[in-house]
Order: sequence, then structure tokens, then C-alpha cells
Amino acid sequence: MKKTKANTKSVSKTKSELDKPVHDPEGLSSAAECLKTLGHPARLRMVQLLLHGRFTVGELAADCGIPDNVASEHLRLMQRCGFFTSQREGRKVFYQIAEPHLQGLMACIEGRFLSAAGR
Repeated sequence: MKKTKANTKSVSKTKSELDKPVHDPEGLSSAAECLKTLGHPARLRMVQLLLHGRFTVGELAADCGIPDNVASEHLRLMQRCGFFTSQREGRKVFYQIAEPHLQGLMACIEGRFLSAAGR
């Protein structure tokens, strides 16, 4: 194979060019939208709770101190981002974590913003 300037140029990338993360505008836009969805105290509390088990809308609403219909809307928005799944059992609907990366994200939030006494 004959070496051309194009071949040499692509091989001789600088270290900083090789270390750069992939630029994915569409992926970053989706991430920003989903992170905005988490940007509410009641939603973060729901994530905290759901990382420890399954809960109904009523249970989550009571813990957050908000009406059931408001909790349902919060859950709907987060479920649309793929954070939660729901499962109907009789008359009750249980929510649970679907996105395993929420554990690490919440650990970061708790470590940075929540005091040890408040946990």
C-alpha cells in the first residue's frame, strides 16, 4: 500500500486530539433534556426512594409531601426519559428504577449537596 499525505495525516494526530471525547451533539442534547427533568427536589427524592425499592404513586407523593396527581406527573416525565418502569398489580401501580446509572448520579448528588446528618 502506498502512503499518501492523507494516510500520514490521519495517523499523526496529536495526543490532545486522541484524548478528546467523541462529539455527539444529539446525545448531549438528549442528556441535557433528561438531566433537566431530574432538576426538581421532589423528583430527586423519588429517585432516592426508588433506588431502595418499589413504590406506588401514593407512597411517593406522601413522602414528598405533594398531591398524588403532581407525583404522577413527575413520574410520567421521568419515565419518558427511561429512568423508571411501572408495573400494575391489581389496582396498584408500582414504580421502580430502570436506569442503573441513576445510582451513581444520586451518589454524586448526595456526596456534594446533602449533609451526612440529613441522609
